[in-house]
Amino acid sequence: MAKRDYYEVLTVKRSATEIEIKSAYRSLAKEYHPDRNAGDKEAERRFKEVNEAYEVLKDPQKRAAYDQFGHAAFEGGMGGRGGPGFGPDFASSMSDIFDDLFGEFMGGRRGTQGRSRTAREAGADLRYNLEITLSEAYTGKTAQIRVPASVKCETCSGTGAKPGTKAKTCTTCGGMGKVRASQGFFTIERTCPHCQGRGEMIDDPCVDCAGSGRVQKERTLSVNIPAGVEDGTRIRLAGEGEAGLRGGAPGDLYIFLSIKPHEFFQRDGADIFCKVPISMTTAALGGQIDVPTLEGTTTRVKIPEGTESRKQFRLRGKGMPVLRAKVSGDMYIEVDVETPKNLTRKQRELLEEFERASHKETSPESAGFFSRVKEFFEGKSG
Repeated sequence: MAKRDYYEVLTVKRSATEIEIKSAYRSLAKEYHPDRNAGDKEAERRFKEVNEAYEVLKDPQKRAAYDQFGHAAFEGGMGGRGGPGFGPDFASSMSDIFDDLFGEFMGGRRGTQGRSRTAREAGADLRYNLEITLSEAYTGKTAQIRVPASVKCETCSGTGAKPGTKAKTCTTCGGMGKVRASQGFFTIERTCPHCQGRGEMIDDPCVDCAGSGRVQKERTLSVNIPAGVEDGTRIRLAGEGEAGLRGGAPGDLYIFLSIKPHEFFQRDGADIFCKVPISMTTAALGGQIDVPTLEGTTTRVKIPEGTESRKQFRLRGKGMPVLRAKVSGDMYIEVDVETPKNLTRKQRELLEEFERASHKETSPESAGFFSRVKEFFEGKSG
C-alpha cells in the first residue's frame, strides 16, 4: 500500500509553520492514541502514521529532503529499525503526547502552565535594614523609607514589548521554554537557547525597559512598626520587592529592625532595667528620687533608710509592651550608693565625728566581718 503524503496525514499545508505542524500532530495523536481507542486497529494504524509523518516534518533537514524527494528520501531505513516513526526521536514525540494527555486528565495542560511560568518570572525579594531607638520600639511608629528597586515599566505596562506590539511564541521550543534531545533510549531536556526558557520572544522591545518590563526607580514606602518590637524583628511588605520580569509577580520586601543602645535603659525581653546612683545620705536616711521612664516622663521612687547598693525596686507595667498582647513588662530601678568625694573640711570633720560615734548597730555587716576576722586569727594563735 502506497504511503500517504505526510502533509496530508497531518492535515496541514506544505507552507505550514513548525508550530502549526506541532499543533496538528498533537491533536491527531491524542485523537488516535491507543489509550483512547483500545482494540481499534484502524486507530492504531493512524496513530503510527501520524507519528511517522511528524517525525519527518518536525526536523528541518528531514523536511527539506522530503519536500525535494518525497518518500524516496527515506528508503533504505533512514529512521533506523521500524522506519521514521520509530527512530531515536520517537521518545521525544511520545513525551509530548503524554504531556498533553495526562496533563489534561490531571486538570490542566502542563505545557501551557509551564509557558506562563517561564515567560513571566517572579521578582526577587528585597531586604532593608532599619535602625530605631528604644523609645520608638516602646511607642511604635510609622517610618518612611526610600527603597531603590526594579519597578514595573509604565510605558509597556510590564510586558517588555513596545506599545502596540506583543511578545510572540518562541519558534524553537514552541512556547515550552525547553527543548528535548534524544540519545538512544534517553531523552534529555534543557532550557531553550533561543528564548532562555521564557517561551516567548520580543521582536520590538520597549525602549524604556529594553524588553525586561521593569525599570530602576527609588520608591518611598511607609512601614508600620508596632509597639514592643524587639531587636531583629522582621516585617514583611508583600508585593513591595523587585518587580517581576515581563509582568511577573513582584517579590516581597523584608524590613529587618535593629534597636540602638539607650543611654539609661537596658532591655531584657519585656522588662526594662535602669541603674540609678544615689547619695550616701539618701541611702542612709531614706528619701525620694525621680527616675526617667520610656514614656518620656519621670516617676517618683521611695528609698527606705538603710538602702544598700544593688537594691532593686520594681515598677509594675512600666516596661515594654508585649506584641499582640495588651500587657507590658516591668521596670526595675537598681540603686548604686555613691561614696562621697572631694569633701570640704567641714564635711570631713562631720564624718570623722560620725565615725567616732558609730557602733555595731550602724554598720552591722562591716562590724560583724571584722569581728569574725579577729576571732579567726586569735584562734590560730591559740
